[in-house]
Order: sequence, then C-alpha cells, then structure tokens
Amino acid sequence: MSLNFKSVFEQMQIALRRNPSAARACFKAATRQISGLRSQATIRQFELDVDEPPALAGTDQGPNPVELILAALGTCQEITYRLYAEKMGIELHHVAVDIKGDIDLRGFFAVDENTRPGFESIKASVTLDSPASEQELTRLHEAVEAHCPVLDILSKPTPVKVETSRTSVEQLASAVV
Repeated sequence: MSLNFKSVFEQMQIALRRNPSAARACFKAATRQISGLRSQATIRQFELDVDEPPALAGTDQGPNPVELILAALGTCQEITYRLYAEKMGIELHHVAVDIKGDIDLRGFFAVDENTRPGFESIKASVTLDSPASEQELTRLHEAVEAHCPVLDILSKPTPVKVETSRTSVEQLASAVV
C-alpha cells in the first residue's frame, strides 16, 4: 500500500495552522541496562538492544549510542527528503545516506579533559535517484536542511536536563514487571 505523502503533509499543515496548540508532541524512550554495557531501549512498541563493540568492553549485541545518533540523522534526512520531494512535486525514486562521525575517545575515557566526549564532526553523503534538475534538487536540499528535526537537534543547542534518582535493585525489578 502506497501512502500519499503529499496529501498527509498538506493535511498536517492545514490542521496545525488551524490549531497550533496541537503541534506540541512529546516523543519518549525508556532504557534499562541489561548486563555489562548492554542496554535495552523501549520506544513505543519497539525494543532495541544497545551495546558497545568488544574493543570498548561491550558484547556487540547491538549498535552503540553514538551509532544510533548517526542512524537517527541518516534516516531523518531520508524521511525529510521523501516528504519534501512529494510536497514540492519533485520526482524522487530513492534516497540513501552514508554517514560517519569522528570521535576522539580520550574525551569519553577522561584521558584529556580538553577533548570533548562527543563527535568532533559528522559528515553525511546523501544520494538521490531522481530525474529532477539540479535546480530542483538544490531547492529540495535547502528545504531538508531547514526542516530535518534531527539535523536541527544536532546542529543547534538543545536544552537537556538529566536528573538522577536513587532506587534499589528490588524496586527496579518490581517496576519492570
């Protein structure tokens, strides 16, 4: 079944213009450490194993958190390209993203306090299969750059507040059941 992305996009725009308060959305995830460095993330009805590779003391049971950031950016770019191509009437057969992030592990392992623990840079290469003109693809690229949520999250400061609380293993086990 093929969805009409343009119709959904336009219907959302109309609905959100009529009722701006309906635009507020809250996405959620819950994570629990399973063993060692392996965790499980629950997002809606989906469960995802997250782990580190053996070189970083993990058991390689899933992607690590920084790899998930890269996957989030790549897939968000693809989704945004698809939606905006449909909205703009630009024919797009396929979109793929190859992405890499450079990180200096001295920051994570507290070897050098002047080295940040996160990515130093992220580079993405977007491949489009489209008969559209270069001008149309440039317009599409500009729209994606302006409206991709994950790109915005990564490229602009986002307030983050992390609170820590204390619990016992027994309380944690009863909360999971």
